[in-house]
Amino acid sequence: MNDEDLRLAPRTKASDLLAWAAAEGRTPVTEAPLRSVLALLELGEGRMHDGWPELTSPAVEHLLYERLYLYVQPAPDEDPLAYGAAVRLLIDHQRAAKRLNAKRQERLHAEAEWQGEVAAGLLRRADLVTWPRLYALLLHAHGVDVADEAAVRDWLAAFRELAEEERLAAFAALAPAGWLDEPDEQGWSPARVLSVGMATDGARRLLEQGLMRRSYRNLAELTALGRPMPDELAGDFGEFEDAAAEAALALYGEWTVPGLPRLLVEEFPELAPEPGQAEIDAYVAQLPEE
Repeated sequence: MNDEDLRLAPRTKASDLLAWAAAEGRTPVTEAPLRSVLALLELGEGRMHDGWPELTSPAVEHLLYERLYLYVQPAPDEDPLAYGAAVRLLIDHQRAAKRLNAKRQERLHAEAEWQGEVAAGLLRRADLVTWPRLYALLLHAHGVDVADEAAVRDWLAAFRELAEEERLAAFAALAPAGWLDEPDEQGWSPARVLSVGMATDGARRLLEQGLMRRSYRNLAELTALGRPMPDELAGDFGEFEDAAAEAALALYGEWTVPGLPRLLVEEFPELAPEPGQAEIDAYVAQLPEE
């Protein structure tokens, strides 16, 4: 696969934005949340200008209120408010680049501030986690070196040996230990596990679609240069879908724990089940009638 042709993964201008902030004497923003924010904005449906996302009220709300909690899991030493701060820094940069007027800058700044606080709260809700986020929390809570993929794999292998009741108890223990807010009265029931799997499947598919849309947008550049279409698009479309799935897992890992989403899909799917329609129908069928 020629990644230069497909250009699936976002190539954010985080380094440029950090350099601008330093030159302007701005309050530093952590790089990881900044890269996450820029990548998710780029993979949204908004327009891009010279590598920068066009900032609008819907785009900011969509990012902080609807997408962020699907994908990112701050490490214990990371401030969840950093995502809102990253958006505000981007707003100021775009104002300095004359892409926003003063009125829009002020309005977007206010929206990003309160929505960033909302986003920080959403990241603590047990009913909104996905499997990569949940296992990232477990790894941190159990003191696993998340920079060591072998250590992550070993911990997952040991966790797989536990009975289902013990694994559910480990999920539930995250709330009293302060890692998540308390779930609703159902706790970690089969319905909760089902919803986490469904949310994870949907989140990954959205990410794959965003990556493919981005790649298609960049094909216009190849066409303008008279270059041929990449083999993955000229031939079997399945190859392009596979490439997007691989890129999505890698990106999901950057936002949670590197390599974790891939391990959960490829080596430990029983720890992170993503139910199909048959499983969903079977669960609904056994619910008591109202």
